[in-house]
Amino acid sequence: MTPTLTTPHTTPAAPELAPREQETLRHIAAGHTYLQTARHMGLSKHTVDAYLRRIRAKLNVNNTAEMTRIAITLGL
Repeated sequence: MTPTLTTPHTTPAAPELAPREQETLRHIAAGHTYLQTARHMGLSKHTVDAYLRRIRAKLNVNNTAEMTRIAITLGL
């Protein structure tokens, strides 16, 4: 039997995210709610939601679990 090589799943680089997007991702990955994140960052929850929509688009992910996995991989 010949071993097959597979290409590892590549994770997008952190520089694609703006600093505030990285901070938002860090809070959400830590299990904070949108409201908790907003209060800690001094933003409205609508702004946090907008950041998360941009993060999902930039990283091409669909849910919080995927965002959390990427945040952990990136060391956020």
